[in-house]
Amino acid sequence: MSHKYTVRSAPEAQVAGAVGLVVASLPESFGPAAYAKAYVHVISGRPGWTAEAVTAIDGGASGIVVVNPAPENTDSLETAAGRSNTAVVLDQRWASNPAMPAAEDAVRSLAGRAAMLDTVATAPAGTNSGELLADHLAAVVRVTGPLDGLRVLHRGPRGYTATAVLANGAPVALQGILSDARPASLQLSMLVDDGGVDLTLPEPSAAWPARVKVTGPHGELLLPTLYESAHRATWRRLKEHLDAGTVPSDLRWFAELTESVSTLT
Repeated sequence: MSHKYTVRSAPEAQVAGAVGLVVASLPESFGPAAYAKAYVHVISGRPGWTAEAVTAIDGGASGIVVVNPAPENTDSLETAAGRSNTAVVLDQRWASNPAMPAAEDAVRSLAGRAAMLDTVATAPAGTNSGELLADHLAAVVRVTGPLDGLRVLHRGPRGYTATAVLANGAPVALQGILSDARPASLQLSMLVDDGGVDLTLPEPSAAWPARVKVTGPHGELLLPTLYESAHRATWRRLKEHLDAGTVPSDLRWFAELTESVSTLT
């Protein structure tokens, strides 16, 4: 059965997650709480967000959206969400793009034969490089699984360079660029002996589509183009879980990010 759910958002999450615009684009699914009980709570992913989410669950929230979550241990939150059957979804800059499930399937199906993985994240000048690196890693780990030997080689006002290795030992390069000279985006390229996968993810501020291209002996295959923002895709997933009474897997795969970051040197 489909319902309309009321929403209450923290001010800092309202802006970062474009909450007003997304809720307005799904008028039959969500609406502002006003003076009614809020079924969905939207919180900022600043450090301490897991404790804030647990508090919201204890207060009766049926759904929680976390905007740009910082890497944290989610064990206690996952336990609380499972106990109360609360749907917790993560609204992330690139990792929440609707093209990510297809990209994940493509990358992981070839990861055992990977020769290298090269990734570049670009953001406007003045962006916090630590926050960009967290967003960057969230998207990479989403498609590859945990990374080993993660190291930051350089970090400065213009970006960063980091390295890691995939499960099969293939090298991973992560470069962050803070500049207004090129569009904000994330680009990922994995090479195998007879082809590879190329992924381009746009900023979630509009419904610009991601591009996922798989190359192999069959030639070049461009996966279906989806014109939807990462923000809106997150809320649609939330609605599906709320209607079905199921718990999303967001926290489980976010644990892979936390595992990779815990090895950061």
